[in-house]
Amino acid sequence: MAGIEPWNHVENGGGGNTIKGTSREIKHGRTAHNMSSSSLRKKSSLSLIQKVKIGPLRQFLTNLQEVILGTKLFILFPAIPLAFVAKYCHFGDAWVFGLSLVALTPLAERLSFLTEQIAFYTGPTIGGLLNATCGNATELIIAIFALYTGKIDVVKYSLLGSILSNLLLVLGTSLFCGGLANLNSEQRYDRKQADVNSLLLLMGLLCHSLPLMFRYASTSSTDLTANPILTMSRVSCIIMLIAYIAYLFFQLKTHRQLFEAQEGDDDDLASEEEAVIGYWSAFIWLAGMTVVIAFLSEFVVGTIEDASESWGISVSFISIILLPIVGNAAEHAGAVIFAFKNKLDITLGVALGSSTQISMFVIPLCVIVAWIMGIEMDLDFNLLETGSLALSVIIAAFTLQDGTSHYLKGLVLLLCYFVIAACFFFLKSPVTEPTNFINMRVGSAVSTATNLEA
Repeated sequence: MAGIEPWNHVENGGGGNTIKGTSREIKHGRTAHNMSSSSLRKKSSLSLIQKVKIGPLRQFLTNLQEVILGTKLFILFPAIPLAFVAKYCHFGDAWVFGLSLVALTPLAERLSFLTEQIAFYTGPTIGGLLNATCGNATELIIAIFALYTGKIDVVKYSLLGSILSNLLLVLGTSLFCGGLANLNSEQRYDRKQADVNSLLLLMGLLCHSLPLMFRYASTSSTDLTANPILTMSRVSCIIMLIAYIAYLFFQLKTHRQLFEAQEGDDDDLASEEEAVIGYWSAFIWLAGMTVVIAFLSEFVVGTIEDASESWGISVSFISIILLPIVGNAAEHAGAVIFAFKNKLDITLGVALGSSTQISMFVIPLCVIVAWIMGIEMDLDFNLLETGSLALSVIIAAFTLQDGTSHYLKGLVLLLCYFVIAACFFFLKSPVTEPTNFINMRVGSAVSTATNLEA
């Protein structure tokens, strides 16, 4: 589309909400997440709609065309009404869960599109802030509903799975496919952005590991209480949120050039430099889709146990593997597409940026929200989960340390993800209280001494 249509200008109140800045400034406001999602969008032909004489009807049809039919994932939109039909016509919880998961896929991509449209009117800084806070809105909504129903394990598993899928599955698939597609040329990327994200991921790993290490460091069973771990987790989350705010200031203000995606001469990206719907239309569509995502998230959380029992798959596997893959399918596909095009900076911006956002923003925010709700959620993700996270962060950091890529690196990351997925597939009954070997030895010694005295 060659620009903003006249009816969009009228919708915005004439000159009340005009696009701020030049096209160059708007381009600076676009993040890797935006560009990844834009790879799944398609151009809409408005020739027939422009012939409609009634202005409000023409505007509605234009918005409908751009929002619903402006994505290659539009074929998944029928899953939304089907999920509601399955829920209220009692088709079975397994059907409700599966259809809700599929329905969340195009909605997550459309949220990215709508926040980008709003960013055209708010300027690059506020637009970048919107993208940095709403990039994982779907996971956050699902987590809040799971917290409301008291399913803390589902919250922990799903957010952990999002980090693992981005670091291993998305990054691994992208490097593997990009390496095969560019065998005759060396794939290179800017290490500076990767180093910043790796540093924050390591900080998040430290904060996630301390509660577990504290549990294992306890020398007697009387010290092994939840209150110190819970208090330490809440303090750590506050510190993590402060670090994330500093990261946003670093990304959007002082060192913006490190995070600017290099668009090059890509025609598809060039067509995304102007808004296609009005400010208030984007805001209304964004609010409406958020409400729909909230309903679908409630369906997913409410039926996950029954779906697990029906499918014969553990809740941990569904939460850690299936939920992140389906919920972020659009963003993941975009990252792989740009790897094919030898644009690894965008791919790394998606994979590492999303992992950083989950680790340093979404998880701490969920702990704080749970605190406000009177729910005791901490950062103790148990031994197996924390170990998987630690090894994934370390492997990803080592993979990206030299600034070059080839298909073998991607293959290794993929195989690591498959091993972790197999582990959680066979973990039918996750242990909620990890065993403290020190306490076992102390308890064994006390028991032996008691028997001898007797």
